[in-house]
Amino acid sequence: MKCFSRYLPYIFRPPSSLLSSSCHSEADIISTVEFNPTGELLATGDKGGRVVVFQREQESKNQPQRRGEYNVYSTFQSHEPEFDYLKSLEIEEKINKIRWLPQQNAAYFLLSTNDKTVKLWKISERDKRPEGYNLKDEEGRIRDPTTITTLRVPVLRPMDLMVEATPRRIFSNAHTYHINSISANSDYETYMSTDDLRINLWNLEITNRSFNIVDIKPANMEELTEVITAAEFHPNQCNTFVYSSSKGSIRLCDMRTSALCDKHSKLFEEPEDPSNRSFFSEIISSISDVKFSHSGRYLMTRDYLTVKLWDINMESKPLETYQVHDYLRSKLCSLYENDCIFDKFECVWNGTDSVLMTGSYNNFFRMFDRNTKRDVTLEASRENSKPRAILKPRKVCIGGKRRKDEISVDSLDFSKKILHTAWHPNENIIAVAATNNLYIFQDKVN
Repeated sequence: MKCFSRYLPYIFRPPSSLLSSSCHSEADIISTVEFNPTGELLATGDKGGRVVVFQREQESKNQPQRRGEYNVYSTFQSHEPEFDYLKSLEIEEKINKIRWLPQQNAAYFLLSTNDKTVKLWKISERDKRPEGYNLKDEEGRIRDPTTITTLRVPVLRPMDLMVEATPRRIFSNAHTYHINSISANSDYETYMSTDDLRINLWNLEITNRSFNIVDIKPANMEELTEVITAAEFHPNQCNTFVYSSSKGSIRLCDMRTSALCDKHSKLFEEPEDPSNRSFFSEIISSISDVKFSHSGRYLMTRDYLTVKLWDINMESKPLETYQVHDYLRSKLCSLYENDCIFDKFECVWNGTDSVLMTGSYNNFFRMFDRNTKRDVTLEASRENSKPRAILKPRKVCIGGKRRKDEISVDSLDFSKKILHTAWHPNENIIAVAATNNLYIFQDKVN
């Protein structure tokens, strides 16, 4: 298992709460983390509707072996709170997902969504400004035409670098239910947005209409047995996508077969072991995240207790199953009472599809090496590690005698949870969101 050393934690707080290091408001809680396709930029969204973009510094000439660190590049308000007057519902500004689009010119583009509206943002740099207008003075005021006696040629003058975030498209009014995921297609032209019962396909250039490609809403809502929990496009086949459900099933769809993909091409579902059936079986089998591997050959899904790896050519059972926190099986009753059992954990691949990562409680996150079959539990905590200190593996003790470096399952803090993680597309650099703090860890550099 790779050893990760922490090199810089970003404490994600707005200026208003810098006075107290321990306090944070609900709006500061990070709700999504995403690297761009090159890994040079890292975006986080929070419950207050803000997006913060970090940029990786270039390697230092004096220390070429030391990799660049991430610093704040741009901060902007992506979504504002709204009110649906027809339904008398408040629409939160919380950013549910961020997805970067492949870079095609000097500017960067990303999609961000709250419960109802997807926005396309352009992030660009400006280090020159035009001067010498004919009809305006230098302050931008309109000049008296009678005073203009000569024709001037405007020139571009250098200025301090400015990063601008501008909304280019707003995709709204297409979802009755809350959007839980968005996914950009490999054709560079379309993306899909998913809510509990429907998946819509959008063209990035057209905001006033979308195409409904999946609709599982029954004629009678009393017959509703499952909802869609996540969806993602295949990394290189623009006609293929996958979506997961609250019943623990994954459906692979092909848009070439029909315009409405209600009939799936493949269904991935693991039969339940009757001996393990309990009151909580249905809840813990609900899939909270689904991700294609970079190669497109495998699917990774996360339910409450496990991460499963599926070969898209084998529907009958998962190829590999990894226990994330099996010690919580005995705690399901109390986790149900405090609503933790409904937490939606995400999962991510490393760049070579050989290691899987997902979060847990007590600010723990787990890594599973597919080649060596080893796993490790690490902790994202400001108290336990200093910058550039090597992270120590953590162990949870279920019962009996507890060793010095172990933590008892009864001592776990369920208010501290790692729901959102991201992995650099090419390097062993990971980003972990712990409440209102963003931690960045990198592979140990000798």
